[in-house]
Parts: sequence; structure tokens; C-alpha cells
Amino acid sequence: MINNLNMSSNPHIRDNKTTTTIMLDVIIALIPATVFGIYKFGIKAFVLILSTILACVASEYIYEKLMKKNVTISDCSAVLTGLLLALNLPVNLPVWMAIIGGVFAIIIVKQLFGGLGQNFMNPALAARCFLLISFAKQMTDFAIDGITSATPLQVLKNGGVVDWMKIFAGKYPGSIGETSLIALLIGAIYLLAKKIIDYRIPLYYIGTFAIFVIIYSFINGNGFDTDFLFAHLCGGGLMLGAFFMATDYVTSPINKNGRIVFGICLGLFTGMFRLLGSENAAPEGVSYAIIICNLLVPIIEKLTWPKPFGMGKRGKHEGNN
Repeated sequence: MINNLNMSSNPHIRDNKTTTTIMLDVIIALIPATVFGIYKFGIKAFVLILSTILACVASEYIYEKLMKKNVTISDCSAVLTGLLLALNLPVNLPVWMAIIGGVFAIIIVKQLFGGLGQNFMNPALAARCFLLISFAKQMTDFAIDGITSATPLQVLKNGGVVDWMKIFAGKYPGSIGETSLIALLIGAIYLLAKKIIDYRIPLYYIGTFAIFVIIYSFINGNGFDTDFLFAHLCGGGLMLGAFFMATDYVTSPINKNGRIVFGICLGLFTGMFRLLGSENAAPEGVSYAIIICNLLVPIIEKLTWPKPFGMGKRGKHEGNN
């Protein structure tokens, strides 16, 4: 009897779920944050989200057609990349810049390295960092209705005090998808309940970062400052990054111990970027922390990969000889 085998690129998951169903589940989990972003920022947010999604899908379709490869837009990975990129952008960013970001994410980060499963870092975050470097002024413009207002992290960076309950409710400015912690947590619970993501990466990421903030607060003579801690936990893109981007199958470790180490590294890097960076540096840090740790994944997996039973320290079989 001949079995039909399905050959595909990594990530390989021992489950009945397909790439398409996984992508759709993540998109569904992002709907609360997307809807809140459109509600908060209006039609401009909707246009920006639609533009980045169309840019990503079109880039993938055109590239694969030109390269005479199988067109893979039906797996919804390009749609998810466009949505994640849009949710990481300020609503005032010109549409043409967002489109450039979408093209960069798909062509440069994803397709040039072999397509889905071969990219070495998260495409949406790589595109966000590219836009931050290329269009720093526009990427940090969080004005609403022409009124300039500092983000929670900018206020904290300048020594101010932030009402973290207002951050939780989405009453502070920020990127389209990061302003409502409630919406993000609803999506995170959905992904955890469906077992789309493993709890280890977000748990150790957020936990390590929290410990970093507490130690920093003590060193600066402020003791255990709960307002400062919760403001950092709720503010910025920490929750969006921890649950929706750091957990990306392709760019995160496969084994359990590797995911723990990965999460700890993410927390340390985010803490360093946010709290120890210069006054002129961006107050966020999540995007850079994730893409740097993406690059460390091969090393993390090499150091944490479990040894097969019966193998010695050098990988040789331990027998009685």
C-alpha cells in the first residue's frame, strides 16, 4: 500500500493543523486589537492596515510568479505579515512608507531566503526596524487629530509618571495594535487555548523583563515601584511582541529548554534597550530585542538540544566496550 506523503518546509508540527489554519488562528486572535485600533484611530488606521496587507500579498504573488515558483498566498502567511506590520505602525505614517515596509518584509526578509519557513527573522518586525531606521521622524509621530502626545514609554523615559490603568484600557497613544492591552490579552488567551503558541516564550519573556525592571528600580533608589513596573509591562509593544511575534514558529526555538532561554534573552535585551539606552534612543526595544534573539536561535538550539539516550558528551554511543 502506497502512502501519500506531504513534503513541506519547516516548521514541522506534529499536529493535524496546517500552515493555513495556524495563520488564520493568529489572524483571528489579532482581530480584537485590530478592531480597537480602527475604533481608536479611525479610517486612517483601516487604510494603513489594508495597504500593508495588500502590499505583502501582492509582493509575494508577483515575486513567486516572476521566479516561476508555486504561488503560496493562499496559506495566509503574507496576510498575517501585513497585519502584524500594520499593527506595529503609527497611524500617521504615510501609506507609501507602509507599502515599502510590506515589500521589504516579503521580498527581502522572506522570499530571498527561500520563502515561508526559511526566513531568519520575523519579517514584520524586520520591516518595522527598517522603517524606523529609514523614516525615524514619521515612525515616532503619534499625534492624534493634530495634537502631539507622548507615548507612555516616552513619558517614563523622561522621568514622568504614567497611569498604567489608562494604558490597560487603551487611552494612551501608540502604534495601531499596541494601545489596548485588554484586546491583546483576549487574542493571547485564544492562541493559548487553541495551543497555537507555547506559554514558555511569553511567560519567561515577560517574567524576565519584569525582574529586570524591579532590579533597575531598586538600583535607582525607588524600591519596589509597582506603578513603574506595570506601566512598563502594559506600555509599548511588549504584549504584542511576546504573544504574537516572539512565538513565531520559524524564528523561535523548537525544543522546550530553548524556548525558555529564548524568552529570558528577550526579556534581558528589552530591559537593556528600554531602561539602559541613551536619552536620545527610542524608548521601545521590543522589535530590536526579538530580531536580535531570532539571530541567536541556532546557537540557543545547539546549546539546549536534548542529547539522545545513550550518547556521550561528544555525541558518541556509550557502550560497554
